[in-house]
Amino acid sequence: MTDSPAPLADPHLVHDPLVGDGAKDVVILGSTGSIGTQAIDLVLRNPDRFRVTALSAHGGRVALLAEQAYRLRVRTVAVAREDVVPALREALRARYGTGEPLPEILAGPDAATQAAASDCHTVLNGITGSIGLAPTLAALEAGRTLALANKESLIVGGPLVKALAKPGQIIPVDSEHAALFQAVAAGTRADVRRLVVTASGGPFRGRTREQLAAVTVEDALAHPTWAMGPVITINSATLVNKGLEVIEAHLLYDIPFDRIEVVVHPQSYVHSMVEFTDGSTLAQATPPDMRGPIAIGLGWPERVPDAAPAFDWSTASTWEFFPLDNEAFPAVNLARRVGQLAGTAPAVFNAANEECVEAFRAGTLSYLGIMETVTRVVDEHGTPSTGTSLTVADVLEAETWARTRARELAAQAAEARA
Repeated sequence: MTDSPAPLADPHLVHDPLVGDGAKDVVILGSTGSIGTQAIDLVLRNPDRFRVTALSAHGGRVALLAEQAYRLRVRTVAVAREDVVPALREALRARYGTGEPLPEILAGPDAATQAAASDCHTVLNGITGSIGLAPTLAALEAGRTLALANKESLIVGGPLVKALAKPGQIIPVDSEHAALFQAVAAGTRADVRRLVVTASGGPFRGRTREQLAAVTVEDALAHPTWAMGPVITINSATLVNKGLEVIEAHLLYDIPFDRIEVVVHPQSYVHSMVEFTDGSTLAQATPPDMRGPIAIGLGWPERVPDAAPAFDWSTASTWEFFPLDNEAFPAVNLARRVGQLAGTAPAVFNAANEECVEAFRAGTLSYLGIMETVTRVVDEHGTPSTGTSLTVADVLEAETWARTRARELAAQAAEARA
């Protein structure tokens, strides 16, 4: 193995800001989403280990956000939508009553970034999409341990994140990368031959490209294993999510793309595997439940007892593994190409996909049209020239162009289908 920079995710290193009285102060970004709500469940069951100091959310579920703030007794609540502040304040007052002071309210597009930089031990970034980049950078710059569920921020801003992150500062929360993180701990970095990322195959596993032509939004949202938000669920149906995870694995562990493999595992019991140079492979396995990876992100290097269910080994089960059909699901190979291009190419890929997913959900783009359009946007973008000198402005400019172009192409596709 050739020398290269230290990996961002290294289980042998622990970035440990002061813990205070023993409970880690935690900020949860995206608190009303799937990752956030499960993290709060974990925190409430472990009050001796974790104390939440701030929450952030987009603002679409004000009553839930107020309830979370009250139950956790947070200092700060951040909301992206300024127009919901009156409703949020009213919901908080109804929950707290007149005798208790309300938490501080931060509002606006930079609210989550402010929360990420606030005093705490760990920031859990559970925001969906590339809007999580600024909070990720803020948490790293402030010296917080970053429990990273927002893969998009690492993918679109890879060089920016790597420039700020200290050894051991990032703990991955994706189930696949939490699995790799734990398996890598069994050896040294030089012992790793290959990373094997597992994929459930989504709702369309086993279908040919021709059979995918007529699938609907409802079909794509019917994931057989995981309960996730709509964007991530559709990304799982196209396997874009797996493509993003391949890029993420490359950035986290500094393993070349040709040594990162994707294998389909329908049961979603094995979350990923690490093959070592002596021929042994270590697999991390649990029943599908995101509270386990969240507990790794918040608790490492300690494990949180009973964070998630364990297997019942007295019950028979079958675990299957299949090669990925790259013709039916071209997203992974496209992601490899984008990752190798680097620069602003990953930002273009991710932004174009987000727009295409929205067009698919709105009925203006077909399922196959998602990847066809993303591929065309990536091809039109060409080879990025920013290289290692990537800036936030570069990312934002590339995203803006990609979103605009993806919308144009989706509209053209809708007209052609009409």
